[in-house]
Amino acid sequence: MSARPFIVAIDGPAGAGKSSVSKLLARRLGFSLVDTGAIYRCVALMARREGIASDDDARLGELLSRVHIHFQVVGEENRVFLGGQDVSGEIRTPDISMAASQVSGRPVVRAGLLQLQRRLALESEKGAILEGRDIGTVVFPDADAKFFLAASPEVRARRRYEELFQKGVESTLESVLADQTKRDRDDSARAVAPLKAADDAVHVDSSSTPLSEVVHGMESEILRRMAQRA
Repeated sequence: MSARPFIVAIDGPAGAGKSSVSKLLARRLGFSLVDTGAIYRCVALMARREGIASDDDARLGELLSRVHIHFQVVGEENRVFLGGQDVSGEIRTPDISMAASQVSGRPVVRAGLLQLQRRLALESEKGAILEGRDIGTVVFPDADAKFFLAASPEVRARRRYEELFQKGVESTLESVLADQTKRDRDDSARAVAPLKAADDAVHVDSSSTPLSEVVHGMESEILRRMAQRA
């Protein structure tokens, strides 16, 4: 039986740089990339389209059987397809971000998507990068390398505000910070799979460290562990 692909777990709050770091690491290492946050956003989008409340467990459970998601790297972006439709932009709006935080706290949703996340990662021939909030604690507690990527609230809010501005989404830094604070609180306080660092995760702060240095340091640690496993 062939060895399991090398699994890298990258957890952390919104705006810490998980997406940017994960894309670069996946490209440099030749790994597949699984954005678990995008999976929950897709569920929130489907629920919104069908008028399903975020606490309607019965309808959410039924909806999960119809979720078909795949990722495709296009240029510099990891595009997200829901039922064959590219929803990469639609799932990144502030409304869907908050809705995703709400549905992700439902036990029926987390349980229903757990196997999907694992399957997407294990389909990789060489290895997979998974980014989210509970990868190292719940999805892959036995991941080969675990990181918890963080940054100060002010830095994270500024990054999100600039991202929305570039996309033409009207917002203010104050409202972005307020939404972020609420989401951090909700994600950390939920009873099921809360946002927290795994005990054996490597902590990385990206507040004032250039992206290239963050990626280089994490890549070096991954390569060291890959050599050990080999």
